[in-house]
Amino acid sequence: MVSQIYNGHILTPEGWITGGSIIFQDGHILEITRSSNIAEGVEQAIDANGMHVVPGGIELHCHGGGGSDFMEGTYEAFKKAVHTHKQHGTTAIFPTLSASTLPMIEKACETCSEMMKRTDTAIMGLHLEGPYFNPKKAGAQMPESIRIPDENEYRHIVEDYDCVRRWDVAPELPGAVEMGRYITRKGIIAAIGHTAAEYPEVSAAYDAGYTHVTHFYNAMPGFHNVREYKHAGTVESVYLIENMTVEMIADGIHVPAPILRLIHRIKGVERTALITDALAVTASDSTKAFDPRVIIEDGVCKLSDRSALAGSVATMDRLIRTVVQKAELPLQDAIRMASETPARIMGIYDRKGSLQRGKDADILLLDSDLNLQAVYAMGQLVQ
Repeated sequence: MVSQIYNGHILTPEGWITGGSIIFQDGHILEITRSSNIAEGVEQAIDANGMHVVPGGIELHCHGGGGSDFMEGTYEAFKKAVHTHKQHGTTAIFPTLSASTLPMIEKACETCSEMMKRTDTAIMGLHLEGPYFNPKKAGAQMPESIRIPDENEYRHIVEDYDCVRRWDVAPELPGAVEMGRYITRKGIIAAIGHTAAEYPEVSAAYDAGYTHVTHFYNAMPGFHNVREYKHAGTVESVYLIENMTVEMIADGIHVPAPILRLIHRIKGVERTALITDALAVTASDSTKAFDPRVIIEDGVCKLSDRSALAGSVATMDRLIRTVVQKAELPLQDAIRMASETPARIMGIYDRKGSLQRGKDADILLLDSDLNLQAVYAMGQLVQ
């Protein structure tokens, strides 16, 4: 069926089109025009009534939603969590596993690999957040699962499964640099996370292929003293390495609005992605997290002893509103950081991340208050 969204304020790579149309069929965009006239052959016409028509969000870092966690590793859990985030504007997703045992990783890899075979899938690949982290920066990661890089283990995962697209590691750990070289040769994004690395370690990691940084400012040190001497932390080191990309949890809590603005100002739209880092309780009636240590309080997930934040309950539409309404960044920049930049980071910009002819018809309609009014994933209205 040929569909047309008309009378929209459409964001394209060339800028905004006011009163334009987007025509799509079989999951792909056929045309974007400056006219609101219904094109010949259109079978379904949708009046945007002047709303913002923007590309769907691409989620780089999400643990679950709707009461389901990707660590469960089941088809049902993956399906529920993915659909929950679709309803809130995420049309492509990289499911995230926290630090896990090898059997848990294997189970999730099997499920993810199978689901990626579907032509209409929103799942772009698996994101492993750990388990090779610095225990001093574990945050809410399960401490019993944290370990140093095991070459036999990570080679087995990479070579026996085809779904892993990103792996987060603390680069100061023994064997982390060698792991970075290996996984990047296999086409996997190497990211720095849950780390105490200072400039020499961050620089060596970048040289070894670590190009991205996990939930920037969280679970990593900034400028600090070691006895009487001052040291650049992970944060300043990442700022100094111009081409490193970052992601920020834009719920307004994990990273306060002034810091969201600072990251945007220094790293820019092209190197900054928005993420939810959402847990299973997101958009759910449940008050229990997958991890029994976690509580939900003040609109965020925390460890019950309140020693650390433990993930968010945010969704993609909330990220966009927070960045625009609280951090006071331009809407165009917020949308690009939610769609274009994640697509470029993960190498899927050829088909997702912007509204262009030939790309997947992943489309959001936002009203003037940036409330989500409709989601189309691969051209299908998400209910």
